[in-house]
Amino acid sequence: MSIFHLDTNKNAHRCWKYVASVLLLHAISIMATMGHVQATGSKMAADTCGATTSPIITSSSTPQKLLNSAFVFVKPHANTEKVRDLVTKKLESEGMNILSQVDIGGEEIDSKGLIDQHYYSIASKATILSAEKIPVPRELFQETFGEQWENVLEEDRASNAVDACKRFRCSPEELNEAWRSARAVKFGGGFYCAKLSVNDNPELYVFNAFFMTMRSKFVGKDNEIRCFVVEWDANKLSWSSFRHDVLGPTDPNQAPPNSIRRSILNQHKELGLLSVPNNSDNGVHASASPFEALAEKLNWLSLELESDEFGKALLDAGISKSRIEEWSHDPQINLPDSSTGSVFDELEDLDTSDCVHKLIELNNLN
Repeated sequence: MSIFHLDTNKNAHRCWKYVASVLLLHAISIMATMGHVQATGSKMAADTCGATTSPIITSSSTPQKLLNSAFVFVKPHANTEKVRDLVTKKLESEGMNILSQVDIGGEEIDSKGLIDQHYYSIASKATILSAEKIPVPRELFQETFGEQWENVLEEDRASNAVDACKRFRCSPEELNEAWRSARAVKFGGGFYCAKLSVNDNPELYVFNAFFMTMRSKFVGKDNEIRCFVVEWDANKLSWSSFRHDVLGPTDPNQAPPNSIRRSILNQHKELGLLSVPNNSDNGVHASASPFEALAEKLNWLSLELESDEFGKALLDAGISKSRIEEWSHDPQINLPDSSTGSVFDELEDLDTSDCVHKLIELNNLN
């Protein structure tokens, strides 16, 4: 279904009003940055092509600049005192202010489903949704596996990953080994299915079985993560530099020499790690954008949305609390180029002020 319909004068008029509202948004945003717009608390609601635009952020004559704020945690495999010290010193040496530190144990991570929410797009098919609630594309399923999804459900031959472990009476590692030997089919982003069996049990269609091994590294009484909430001035360090230069890329072997991930790799024995870091066990996680950081703080720290400066900025911009919470799970949304895609991907590496304005634009499109 097309976003814009230009076949009638009425709809054409609406679209031109939408375009005008977007142009006005950018003009006011620029003026606010220059300190020419007073805070009025007023709203601008423009009738778009079947939608209503969000209120525009306004600013006082001496606008307060939002700082970048990220959520960082040391992964369980690397959570030693020496690694925690290394991370702390590196963050502070880059001019970052550490607002808080907290330890979260594996049992709490398990009972509250924190890691499942963190990897929601993957985990929803592996641990959160039961098989009948997973949005399986029926035509693609039949085309791939040669039978109807409805029949599979009726005969109880499908399972998410956590239930598959119970039905197969196997460990996450055994399930993952069977998954690696099976032919997994991709149904969408973070959405995979394979037909497999463990311990000579009847075959099941299992979704995202690989997640159970990922999950097992975080849960259990012997696992724990150290969390940091940090903030810094984007004029001194961009979000992109924070991720690529301070943290380092996903593969620590490709990270800059002085980055956190490369330092942990190079010093892993001295730091007390039991194995060599790799793409998944790479020492530390950090938010990919201010919005992802907000979502992670809401999840891991049970943060109240209104208590976060970035969260308040989004609410003040007219983006609803329900929309923010919905998008915290990284759904597929309408994008400016008329395609659909991940919210998180669209916001990656943006500094806070740019991220706010991008979210206003995306909110108007959805």
